[in-house]
Amino acid sequence: MKLLKTTIAFTLFLSIVACGGGGGDDTIEPVINDPTSATLVFPQADSECTEGSSVSDTESTVTFKWGSAMHADSYGLLLKNLNTGNSTTFTSNNPTLPIKIKRGTPYSWHIISKSKTSTKTATSATWKFYNAGAASSSYAPFPAELLSPLNNTNITPTDNLIALDWAGSDVDNDIESYTLYLGETNTPSVHQAAISESIVENITVVSGKTYYWKVDTKDVTGNISTSDLFKFTIN
Repeated sequence: MKLLKTTIAFTLFLSIVACGGGGGDDTIEPVINDPTSATLVFPQADSECTEGSSVSDTESTVTFKWGSAMHADSYGLLLKNLNTGNSTTFTSNNPTLPIKIKRGTPYSWHIISKSKTSTKTATSATWKFYNAGAASSSYAPFPAELLSPLNNTNITPTDNLIALDWAGSDVDNDIESYTLYLGETNTPSVHQAAISESIVENITVVSGKTYYWKVDTKDVTGNISTSDLFKFTIN
């Protein structure tokens, strides 16, 4: 009888261990999927948007569209007025959003994908467009996009020489020239005018100094646009 009791007790012990009674952690961590970048659809890049619904002589409603991003619950649409430099963010749960904007005005826009379960976001490409206004045979170029050096960066030159690089675009595709401004204050003077390419190389700089720069873009009919003002510091 004593042997039978011992056998039963040992069997119960093995059963408890086999069922996880040993204290192991079997918790399964949830899979968190980060949102992906959205693909922009409309208004198209470097285009004149003529499909808006007119609200007044100065405003129209344009419906922005983009492709659904994987694992995204909502989207932030960042819209920038390229004439004023002012940006506004709109929120949408769907990949389409009507917005009232000014006519005859250049804008840029991009989408930020967001998820309720992830702290990470994803940013789309940035597109520029003109919202159509009164009939016009010519549009000013889009403000140049400054590419290098980027704003608020520190750079190490080679032999105290750097290059300033930017990108220009225009609905009419009739950019004639650029004017580069460069200086040590936030009102830089003209460094070089009538530039045909979107880069200027072999610019002499001094270690420890901070420089400001911007670019004017001019088309063949005399329309001019001005880029943002960037600054950089030389190591």
